This record gives sequence, C-alpha cells and structure tokens, in this order.
Amino acid sequence: MKKKLLIVDDQNGIRILLMEVFSSEGYETFQASNGKLALEIVRNVTPDLVLLDMKIPGMDGLDILKHIKSIDPSIKVIMMTAYGELDMIKEATDLGAIMHFTKPFDIDELRNAVNSHLRSNNSYAMGS
Repeated sequence: MKKKLLIVDDQNGIRILLMEVFSSEGYETFQASNGKLALEIVRNVTPDLVLLDMKIPGMDGLDILKHIKSIDPSIKVIMMTAYGELDMIKEATDLGAIMHFTKPFDIDELRNAVNSHLRSNNSYAMGS
C-alpha cells in the first residue's frame, strides 16, 4: 500500500517539483494550491503526510494545520515557509507540525525527512 503525500503550496513550480520528487520515491502524491482544496483532499484521501506552505492566500498555513489536525490528528504535517517567522513556526509546532523547512530548502533534506517520517514504521533501511 503506497503512502499518500499531500503538497499544499500556492506556487505551481514548487508543487510540480515536489510531486515529481515524491512520486519517484514511490508515494501517491496529491496537490492543492489553496486551503479549501487541501482540506477537501484531506477529507477524501486521508494523506499520511502533508507538506504545507505557511503563506497561502485566503487561508494561512496555521489555519489549514488546525483544520487538518481536527479532521485527523494522526496526519503528519511538515511546514514550509519562505519567511523566518519564528513565532509562526513555534505556533505550528504547538499545533502539531512535526518540523519545518525554510525556502529555498534543500530538496534532499526534505526528501530524507519525508522518507524518515513515512518509512519509520516499515523495515526499510535508510540510504544516505
């Protein structure tokens, strides 16, 4: 059974890049450009992990995070931000985000983080 990953970012280029990276890692990937669509996908497919941009027009990442956790507290969320807002990052952690990445992020670090969180309950050996 493939692990499901939802990518939520208003920047199309980032969504496409992350979809390619994580599809090639063997995940079933979904994408959303806004909070409304993201929450619809969360309700319909229950992703194992959500990569969530902090700044999204209409509904910010913290609001989306709160809604995701109210729908299913077991969904893992990694925040992505282009800003160094430590107060928002702290609040996201308090709300249940497992970690955050600041843009521009190192794609290999992000890939390794996702793999370690999604494969931790499997018997995969982690390569370097």
